[in-house]
Amino acid sequence: MGGVKFCTSAGPDGETRGNVKDRTRTNSVESERAVLAGLLDRDAAELDNPLDELAGLAETAGADVRAELTQRRDTPDQTTYLGSGKVAELKMLVERHEADVVIFDNDLSPAQTRNLERASGVKVLDRSELILDIFAARARTHEARLAVELAQLEYSLPRLKRMWTHLSRLKMGIGMRGPGEKQLEVDRRLVEKRIHDLRQELDVIHARRERQVAARHDRRTVSLVGYTNAGKSTLLNRLTGSYELAEDKLFATLDTRTRRWKLPGWGPVLLSDTVGFIRNLPHRLIASFKATLEETRQADLLLHIADASSSEVDRQIAAVRNVLAELGVDDTDTLLLLNKCDAVPNSLTLERLEERYPHAIPISARSGEGIERLRAAASEALARRFQDIDVELSPGNGRLLAWLDAHGEVLSRRFDEERVTVHCRIPGSLVGRISLEEATIRPHRGLEPTDAATDTDTTAVDATTASDLTTS
Repeated sequence: MGGVKFCTSAGPDGETRGNVKDRTRTNSVESERAVLAGLLDRDAAELDNPLDELAGLAETAGADVRAELTQRRDTPDQTTYLGSGKVAELKMLVERHEADVVIFDNDLSPAQTRNLERASGVKVLDRSELILDIFAARARTHEARLAVELAQLEYSLPRLKRMWTHLSRLKMGIGMRGPGEKQLEVDRRLVEKRIHDLRQELDVIHARRERQVAARHDRRTVSLVGYTNAGKSTLLNRLTGSYELAEDKLFATLDTRTRRWKLPGWGPVLLSDTVGFIRNLPHRLIASFKATLEETRQADLLLHIADASSSEVDRQIAAVRNVLAELGVDDTDTLLLLNKCDAVPNSLTLERLEERYPHAIPISARSGEGIERLRAAASEALARRFQDIDVELSPGNGRLLAWLDAHGEVLSRRFDEERVTVHCRIPGSLVGRISLEEATIRPHRGLEPTDAATDTDTTAVDATTASDLTTS
């Protein structure tokens, strides 16, 4: 899938606009020779390879990276983003390597993209356009395809003008508009209508997903979040015994997968893996994938997986936290996991990382190192939010029994002659709502096998959840 296509502005006699090659312009870079470019802030830290992540994105999209170019300056040039000298150098790199595309590690305005294409003679993509191309290629489910299409159309809308520049040159009578301007208006209306339709369809999906997640109120939910390619899918497989796709690629998976995880002291909880985050993730994608990220928004606990072996681990952790804040879930209880600790170059590097993040847990999803510590920490984190209590009440108090079912996890019921004792886990903030005139509340004492069948079967998955468990 190559995403939204744009036509280069060829004149009426077949000439090209500027020096841009006369062919269909698409935001796909698969099998194309690419030159990478980026503008760095003068005060930014010195990195061995500042375009390393962009190179990974380009290779994920199928491009053949031939050369890189960077410039340090305080502010971008309003016309060409890079300075004039660097633009001339960029043109020479394109010609020397016979490149098909220039990919920027920054977001460009439509005018800057147009001017750079004129100067270089090849199409120019910015970071957002490249990420959209990757998402378009990796989307598998109907929901993901809709979300990607919406983000692409919202990105392309202000860039539609360049499709019909050559027709608007035709001279018409006074007060009359050229055919190019008419076609632009038609295209804009079509795109705006499609955006409206996609938003409506995604709103329906989002509402359905909210109902599905809300239907799991009697189960604890844990969500995996983290930078792309940090090892979330590998960890999901390790913890749940599943065999989901786990590749050493950026954005290998885009869709939410939910599986059962047997957590000590809690029995089966629902563990969800969601789309990976990245630095400067386009806001359009965050909005479009709102339904997919509903698992994260509603989770009782977040497991934030970071790649400890990456030289960019601090920036990646900060990027994920920024996205979580944008989603409004930055106050959810979160465990930071330093994954791939077995791939860290030396023990001193890992020790310094643990000093910076003293509450983090070093693990290796591939080898299993640190997994038992993770299980114990996750159980403890859930226990901080939920209270394990016995509620003794009258068997005829159906209203309170139903309330406990709706707001907590009922693990067992024990009936005496005139009373019933309900063993349940319930959010600590809700315990105070139970009237002491109706019931007696005390901490639960004694261990009960959490995997045993009870009146409320905690090992079964409801019908709405079952459909999610088979989605990959």
